[in-house]
Amino acid sequence: MASHPERPPWDTYFMRMAFLAAERSTCLRRHVGAVAVRDKRILATGYNDVPSGVRHCHELGGCLRERKGVESGELLDYCRTVHAEQNVIIQCAIHAVSLRDAVVYCTHQPCLTCSKMLVNAKIKGVYYYHPYPSVMAEELFEEAGVFLKPLSPAEIEHVK
Repeated sequence: MASHPERPPWDTYFMRMAFLAAERSTCLRRHVGAVAVRDKRILATGYNDVPSGVRHCHELGGCLRERKGVESGELLDYCRTVHAEQNVIIQCAIHAVSLRDAVVYCTHQPCLTCSKMLVNAKIKGVYYYHPYPSVMAEELFEEAGVFLKPLSPAEIEHVK
């Protein structure tokens, strides 16, 4: 009987799915993906992209934030893009899927706005790969009892 290769751990599997979702992003600055999971089942995926039916930034002459010299994490209202975590929440709303007690895997640590939305969606935790430090977001998750855990490259690498 042929042996089967080792399967990746669940965290590796779902974080890779988040990175796969990020490949759909049209953002000119950063590709971000997110996957909501409950009981080892995917509830929804999301990536950062402009709202449905509107032109992408590359069709409008490039990134407005780049043209204005806006630093990462500042003046988020100068961006046409909906964040990956927000798109996960929106997809769940469209399809009547509750996020209560779900875990969200994100390629990047959520910003403060996304953190507030995830807390209100009653998730139980977030795993992320790339740090996007926001003391306020971290404090918000802690106060709400939502775990926030980075996954290291070693934790998401599939060892064969």
